Amino acid sequence: MRGDEPLSAAEAESLLQWWNDAGVDCLVDESPRDWLRTAPSPSASYEARGPLHHPTDGPPPRSGEERVLPDQLELFRSWLATDEALPFAAPAAPRVCPSGDPASGLMMLTDMPNSADCSAGVLLSGQTGALFDRMLAAIGRDRESIYLAALSCLRSTSGGFTNDSAAQCAALARHHIGLAQPKAVLLLGDACAKALLGLSVIQARGRWHSISTPAGEIAALASFHPSYLLEQPAAKARAWADLQMLSERLGS
Repeated sequence: MRGDEPLSAAEAESLLQWWNDAGVDCLVDESPRDWLRTAPSPSASYEARGPLHHPTDGPPPRSGEERVLPDQLELFRSWLATDEALPFAAPAAPRVCPSGDPASGLMMLTDMPNSADCSAGVLLSGQTGALFDRMLAAIGRDRESIYLAALSCLRSTSGGFTNDSAAQCAALARHHIGLAQPKAVLLLGDACAKALLGLSVIQARGRWHSISTPAGEIAALASFHPSYLLEQPAAKARAWADLQMLSERLGS
């Protein structure tokens, strides 16, 4: 209708075409849709926003803003198991997620799963795992009385970190440690020590450090990775000294 005059068929068709061209294609929508806009891919969105920006969190954060990560440990663990924007994530890539007891007061951090770990679905498996289990037994612990996690629950194609991926994983690890709030963290190997302390194991071991987390400072000790000890048995004496320091700190 136009006032009291009905629209002709040609006028009605022209009006409907105008609304259609404007993007109005549904009577229940309150705003027109821009069908010509190209949606960014998740990977492009992730790269543009940086390591702590989630590609599905809405508009890109302004400069200096960070992605809001899950603020509960169980939610964060579920997020690690499913998020497609994590470093090294791929559709078929296996993930080896944290295990053990987060309330144990002792968190141990390795670098990333190796190929055997990916097959077994367990961090520190095989001969490396057998030695790790003996190290735990030496301080009266087992896998059920520690919280074991990795800088990355995914394995890279090279089996190592670039500077950028190490920085991304270190930021996630600090958040993870803050959620678990252990009494102490044992960093196993150079990759963990360098990512979280900026030092190699040789430089860092033998003294306590602090890791800054959203929950405050957490005490950290660096020691040799069990795989290194298999290759360099002479280092076991120094690793034992590190475990004694850890045990004394925890009162166990």
